[in-house]
Amino acid sequence: MGRGTAELVDLLVLLGMGAVIPLGTALIDEPGLARLRRLWPLAAVPGALSLWLPRGPLATGSAVCYALGTLALAAHAPLRLARTRSLAPPEIAVLTALVTPSVAGLALVAERSGHRLFGFDLDILALTVPHFHYAGFTAALVAGLVCRAVPGRPAARWAALSVPAGTLLVLGGYFVGDWAELVGAAVLTAGMWLVGLLTWRDLRTRSDPRPERGTAAVPGVRRLTGTPVLLGVSAAVLAVTMLLALWWALGEASGLPHPTLGWMAATHGVGNALGFALCSLLAWRRLAPNPQETVR
Repeated sequence: MGRGTAELVDLLVLLGMGAVIPLGTALIDEPGLARLRRLWPLAAVPGALSLWLPRGPLATGSAVCYALGTLALAAHAPLRLARTRSLAPPEIAVLTALVTPSVAGLALVAERSGHRLFGFDLDILALTVPHFHYAGFTAALVAGLVCRAVPGRPAARWAALSVPAGTLLVLGGYFVGDWAELVGAAVLTAGMWLVGLLTWRDLRTRSDPRPERGTAAVPGVRRLTGTPVLLGVSAAVLAVTMLLALWWALGEASGLPHPTLGWMAATHGVGNALGFALCSLLAWRRLAPNPQETVR
């Protein structure tokens, strides 16, 4: 991975640490998460610092601080499961969102220490960090939010299940091989396309402040100026970025021509970070009457 690509990946990780996770956790009504958000800079600032320090003990120690923050976030998953006693599709999605940043935290510690965790190249570990902020945390959370907002849609339930399943299959593919990773990428892509379709067709139009004849309100969704644009961008971006992910995974498995890692970071990575994650989370912050009650 070239220097320019590595710097771009680091910027995407910074966005995930400093904005995406705080915005996303504000959309989950879970006891203790508000306190964790207030303390999050104690994890995010050292985590960001670790990216710009040379590999070694100081960078590793800073990365450990961030990893501990992600583990604190993951600890809310079993607590939430014990409290809700529910494995409904949107609950599975939000539990996945709570847990997956810890994978990013572990990969960050290994990469910053120069340790080839499970034998993976340092470049792969570096790319795992943004992947589990966006394809892990954000994708699963948004899939759960969409499923809550349009509960009568079977496609919404499938999205809330296939996004976590695809994310875990991609993770398993790291250990099994490229073809298994391709299966995971296909499942994740199908789930994210469903999220994009439902966002575009159901949520984007019904969050428009201009009343439309025959348009029913989506429960928990307010009509706010600018929100349809954010939702539309997030949905449209997924159509392209997930196709790129599928192309790359197919090329890796089959040997067919496919984009380079640098090209993927500049297109798939930037598109998912800015176009999907940031736009969708900002939209959902506006949509929720009380953001902390969006996923209960």
